[in-house]
Amino acid sequence: MKAVYITEHGGPEALIYGDLPEPAIDDDEVKVRVRACALNRLDVYTRAGVRGTRRSSTEPLVLGNDAAGDVTEVGARVRGVAVGDRVVLDPVLACGQCATCCAGNDALCPHRRMLGSTVDGGYAEYVKAPASNAFLIPDEMSYADAAALPTTFMPSWRILVRQGQLRPWETVLVLSASAGVGTAAIQVAKHVVGARVITTTSTPEKAAKAREIGADEVIVYTEEDVEERVKALTGGRGVDMVLDHVGAEFYDKAFASLALGGRYGVCGVTTGYRAQLHMGLLFSKQLTLFGVMMGTREDFRHVVDAARRGLIASVISHTFPLERAAEAHQAMEDRAAFGKILLTV
Repeated sequence: MKAVYITEHGGPEALIYGDLPEPAIDDDEVKVRVRACALNRLDVYTRAGVRGTRRSSTEPLVLGNDAAGDVTEVGARVRGVAVGDRVVLDPVLACGQCATCCAGNDALCPHRRMLGSTVDGGYAEYVKAPASNAFLIPDEMSYADAAALPTTFMPSWRILVRQGQLRPWETVLVLSASAGVGTAAIQVAKHVVGARVITTTSTPEKAAKAREIGADEVIVYTEEDVEERVKALTGGRGVDMVLDHVGAEFYDKAFASLALGGRYGVCGVTTGYRAQLHMGLLFSKQLTLFGVMMGTREDFRHVVDAARRGLIASVISHTFPLERAAEAHQAMEDRAAFGKILLTV
């Protein structure tokens, strides 16, 4: 099969487009003919070998966390998924046997693996995964739209709905509207929860796009101070929740923007992973600070259902064929996109 993989770390030039054997499945797995695979920051980190992704092996690793396609083979013990089904894969491979998995909190599985990071992923004609990770998608949903769902909408759902428990009468600040998680979080907060959404971005053009997908107010941080603008927009009260997938660059301003009893959820650190916690604000304003890696399979089931019902939709910026994966990586590193970058296979 054709695939894009790495044998060593490096820049986009480290991506190799070539031939690899098709994956062989176990009794509880499915093989999927990939039609689309979304790019994520984790792909870039894994390729470069940074932020905990460095590997010593020179064995080929196929990148790609988020894949959608057609089931071509099912294991002997598989139920509920059949050959010919159109599916999107939850990229988090939990063990299903530990205490947290048995309790339904597979997001905390200590044995979890990740498609495209620790095992072969979706930058290929075929990928395998446990059947429990395959979610059916309707005929009217494109493979590209489905592939863009997991790694952006799962943490957004986990922060806003599951753990943060955002309410319709509350206000949330979503940092960086143009990134995949930003576009997802705006939609979940506005169209699923019904909350007021304030977001940030770098240009007026991106601000207009953010409003189109549901943002009520947009702060262009290259022209305005985030903390001061939030206070002006909220009558000095601040926001009830912050969703931060950006990290150190905007942490101080965003944390200071929380109202009494506010919640601060982190699911990414693309601009840096070290910041100073103002412990005085933490206890005096009775704030909650928490982190989310991805989400549970139950969270993803809700995400797919919300997409099926038209409440949320993937925002796709650029699409590249598989053999141009290096160009897609460069586009992600250039930070010019609004929404997701996709590979078609």
